[in-house]
Amino acid sequence: MGILNVTPDSFSDGGAHLSADEAADAARQMFADGALIVDVGGVSTRPGAGDVSEAEELRRVEPVLERLAGCRISIDTSRAEVARRAIALGASMVNDVTALEHDPELAAVVANAGVELCLMHMQGEPRTMQVAPRYDDVVSEVVAYLEGRLAAAVAAGIDEACICLDPGIGFGKTADQNLELVRGLDAIVRLGRPVLLGLSRKSTFARLYARSDARVASDAASVGAAVAAFARGATLFRVHDVRSHVDALAVAAAVERGTVEA
Repeated sequence: MGILNVTPDSFSDGGAHLSADEAADAARQMFADGALIVDVGGVSTRPGAGDVSEAEELRRVEPVLERLAGCRISIDTSRAEVARRAIALGASMVNDVTALEHDPELAAVVANAGVELCLMHMQGEPRTMQVAPRYDDVVSEVVAYLEGRLAAAVAAGIDEACICLDPGIGFGKTADQNLELVRGLDAIVRLGRPVLLGLSRKSTFARLYARSDARVASDAASVGAAVAAFARGATLFRVHDVRSHVDALAVAAAVERGTVEA
């Protein structure tokens, strides 16, 4: 999954794709590099980020979606109306960082459209989520939350086969808690749904080799984290540098199979 943030303030690529034409070109390059889907987002969810209006979110994403007609697109939103408009423009997946908790109408939009859905765990909300996050057992608590949100989504009429789960690396977790979640991914995999991870350029991995306050990890560090997560059962990866991840994960998958042929 390629990341396409059409925002001025996302943590890694904020301001890089403010022109709709440039954003669409970037998405097409991600597909050429091997992405199976591109995730378009109009609201930053970086730590400390503020919210924007629904009208502004639509203003940012609609021109890009119009230019990507016929491509496999995910809309990164927690708003029912934004999801509805994106689906009408061809989006086949809704990626909700609030796991259907922000907008009570979003579940019905997803269920009625029959599109795919990603449910993510986040402690708190973007503006405050990195202010002293606390867990007694981060893995078991994230598993319990995702299990509950999965049940709620199915009860709302969403086909379980359309749902994937994201533990929310960097969303209300310390660096050590992020690493513990990756190490314990098998517990999330046992919930029976595909696991999506957003590891790309997260500061946790920069801290392993750079100064403690580093904000963005290298793509090499991101690839290393993705391969480790793949070995623990993750199957979907939300990334900035598509080509390096495609190449590395293709090798990891070949090793797992024991053969070159897929």
